[in-house]
Amino acid sequence: MIKIEKSDRLKQLPPYLFKEIDRQKDEEKAKGVDIIDIGVGDPDMPTPGHIIKALEKAAADKENHRYPSYTGMALFNETVARWYKKRFNVDIDSSSEAVTLIGSKEGIAHIPLAFINPGDIALCPTPGYPVYHIGTQFAGGDPYFMPLVKENDFLPDLKAIPEDICKKAKIMFINYPNNPTSACASLEFFEEVVAFANKHNIIICHDAAYTEMAFDGYKPPSFLEVDGAKEVGIEIHSLSKTYNMTGWRIAFAVGNSEVIGGLGQIKSNIDSGAFQAVQFAGIEAIEGDQTCVEEMQMEYTRRRDILSEGLTSMGLKFLPLKATFYMWVEVPEGYTSAEFTSHLLTKAGIVVTPGNGFGEPGEGYIRMALTVGVERLKEVIERMKKVGI
Repeated sequence: MIKIEKSDRLKQLPPYLFKEIDRQKDEEKAKGVDIIDIGVGDPDMPTPGHIIKALEKAAADKENHRYPSYTGMALFNETVARWYKKRFNVDIDSSSEAVTLIGSKEGIAHIPLAFINPGDIALCPTPGYPVYHIGTQFAGGDPYFMPLVKENDFLPDLKAIPEDICKKAKIMFINYPNNPTSACASLEFFEEVVAFANKHNIIICHDAAYTEMAFDGYKPPSFLEVDGAKEVGIEIHSLSKTYNMTGWRIAFAVGNSEVIGGLGQIKSNIDSGAFQAVQFAGIEAIEGDQTCVEEMQMEYTRRRDILSEGLTSMGLKFLPLKATFYMWVEVPEGYTSAEFTSHLLTKAGIVVTPGNGFGEPGEGYIRMALTVGVERLKEVIERMKKVGI
């Protein structure tokens, strides 16, 4: 038998975020505990029917059974460009400034491969989506973490980044509305980012997966709305949360043509593009009846209000939720994030995510996802109260 040894890039990965949670969850399930899982950001509502019908029709067409274009069908990219003009008043050249992705995670992970050399730096938010720094490490680069803290409205303090770091940085990842904190950014902040990118010659990659998951009439802006944004970076958008299509793996990146071209070049050597039938379903999602989005927003609003009222009644503090479906909740005094997570699971059968699992500045918080119905969220509150929270 040969000796199997993992690569250094795998060895340097941090521990799997949910490993210990999964272990405790399995233990509680084995005891017969009814687990309420609001730890993972995976919508519980189904993909709307008209999108499924579009997939069924496209899947029956033999022309869609062959290899797709790695950059996406022209028709899908043209649809994306029309949506950007309608939603954000941003002009996108669908032939050179758009690329179809097999989910936004794929695009985020592949961007560093196109622009990071060993020893280069990527500026990554923390707490944040782990793929930003993992993709950087896989490309041989070094992540520099930008803390997102309450005192700065969970925005990175660009002035605090050392000059020597700026000189070596090639990419900055930002994400608003934000996962896990749910913080939102203004156009003024994006203007600061564009100025920073121009000053230091840094590519901006804005993960905009949650712009359509917003409440009370709030419309999160696009980074590309700012003058000069397209000269410095790209924006990645996903259909996963907007249309409950997480398993379908369809997303897109738009913006700077050179950056889009570099990402496309990586994709042409690594994957064979998104299944065309799924792209046709994506077209139906983007251009079809948007009543489903309004209904989704209304349902999440109801869930947000139930959870917000319950947490407030227990004296727990949290960031008021304007967008995303995550509640960023401060843990009670006397607990760490991990301790409070374990307490909720073992005493109340509730799964949440410890904030420090997304990065050190997340210590002192938990993330609760609105991914169960109103009645189950009411039960979450009742269970928390029963265990003395």
